[in-house]
Parts: sequence; C-alpha cells; structure tokens
Amino acid sequence: MRIAVTIFLTDETITPVRLARELEQRGFAGLYLPEHTHIPVERTTPYPAGGELPREYGRTLDPFVALGQAAAVTERLGVATGITLAAQHDPIDLAKQIATLDHLSGGRFTLGLGFGWNVEEAADHGVQWRTRRELVRDRMGLMRALWTEEPTAYEGEFGSVRASFAYPKPVQKPRGPVVGPRTLIGGAAGPRLFAHLCEYADGWLPIGGRGLSESLPALRSAWADAGRDPAALQVVPYAVLPTPGKLAHFAELGIEETVVQLPPAGEAEVLRALDAYQPFVDAR
Repeated sequence: MRIAVTIFLTDETITPVRLARELEQRGFAGLYLPEHTHIPVERTTPYPAGGELPREYGRTLDPFVALGQAAAVTERLGVATGITLAAQHDPIDLAKQIATLDHLSGGRFTLGLGFGWNVEEAADHGVQWRTRRELVRDRMGLMRALWTEEPTAYEGEFGSVRASFAYPKPVQKPRGPVVGPRTLIGGAAGPRLFAHLCEYADGWLPIGGRGLSESLPALRSAWADAGRDPAALQVVPYAVLPTPGKLAHFAELGIEETVVQLPPAGEAEVLRALDAYQPFVDAR
C-alpha cells in the first residue's frame, strides 16, 4: 500500500521544500494539501470536528503555490490537493493552474475536490450554499472542455467558455468520462456523492476511512451501474491516523493508497511524526 501524507502547511510550519525533499527521500508516495482562502471572523458555521476551529485553518498556504515548490525539488513524489474548493475559484483560471502544475510535475498531480463546510467563506466568493455541489459539477465540466485536445465549447448552468486554445494539457489521457489529472472527490458516503464520483472522478477521498466496509459495496454498485470499469475505481482514505490493524483492514478492502495526517507544526515535530510513520512505508 502506498502511504502519502497530508498537512496544513502555514507560515508557521515546516516549509513545502523541506517537507517534500524529506518525503521523497523516505519513500512516501505523495503530499496532499488542503485549501482555505480565508476564515471570516464572524462565523456561525460550526467546525465539523467540534470545538474551536484550529489556528492553522486561517493560515494555510495556497496549495498550488506550495505544491509547485514541492514538485520543483522532487522527481517522484505525487503532489495533490486535499481538497480544492472548486466552487470558490474561477474555473478558467483554475483549469490553467491545474494543467500547468500537472505539466510541470510530469503528470504527478492529483486533483482532490471538495464542496466545503464553511458557509461564510463560500459566501464571500459569491457561492450560494444550496447549489454548491451543482456548481462544482458545472465547473468541472467547463474545465474538462478546456483540457480536451480539440477546442471545445461549454455552456453550463453556472458558466460557459468558447471553444478555445488552452495549453498546456494535463498529462493523463482521458479515461471513460474523466478528462484531466487523476481526480478524487471528498465527502460523506451517500447516493448524491457517489453519483458525482461516477460522473466525473476517478474515485473517493473518505476522511478518516471509517465505515468503508459498509459504504464500499454501495459505491461499487453505483460505479458498475454507471458503466465504469470496476478495476479503475480508486478509494483513498484521507487524513488517517494509522495503526497496523487499520492499514491491514484497508488492504483487505482492496485499497492501494492511504493518506496519513501530519501535525501542522515546525520541522522537528513533523520529522518525528514521519519517523513514526516510516515503518508503514517500509512495509509496503
């Protein structure tokens, strides 16, 4: 099983360059970075994990800039978002950022997509909360048009683009309905999420990986009903605090990659965490 990591990189933590070099040297598979553009002070949306919102949420680095640094100082390390809040981006600009990072990294980029949890943050971007999932779907359709080899127009509910010359293109070739880099969607299990996965993604980023024994059969059934190749479905448990038993259970379910959580800390603490995770990497 491949072991990747996720971390809230901030202006107070280990740097992307130092971390990326260390990860590649140690044999980790990838680096996934979250995204928050800002955290409004006057916020009524509760923190999903409960309690006070941790300090790092308001200090996150831009993931694309940080991942660009990580890609530039490595050769094999995967670079990924976990997750990109696509509803909060102009899709034409985002398509260019994604394609550029994928091109410059030699096809190492994974687009982790999410719908968000912070109503106030999204509202400052002009996002209507009740339609954010449909907005993300629409923006993915627009970006797919820009990533297609031939100039392709797109007319959607929330946006449109003329048939255009738009380079570079993502490295990975289209597979089924998916155009662009490897694409995974985060979110809670359910028919609505699984429909999105089957329509425009390569797989699922379930946070923590709980309940997979119960949810995977439903996802695999929906995947097959959509005409997708069963062997192509990717499920990547995300932000996991690993134990040997947990990773063995994931392996029994056919999972080939897990993303483990690093502390949002300075170099010394992060390296200690990597030391603790190293046996899982070495056991692959």
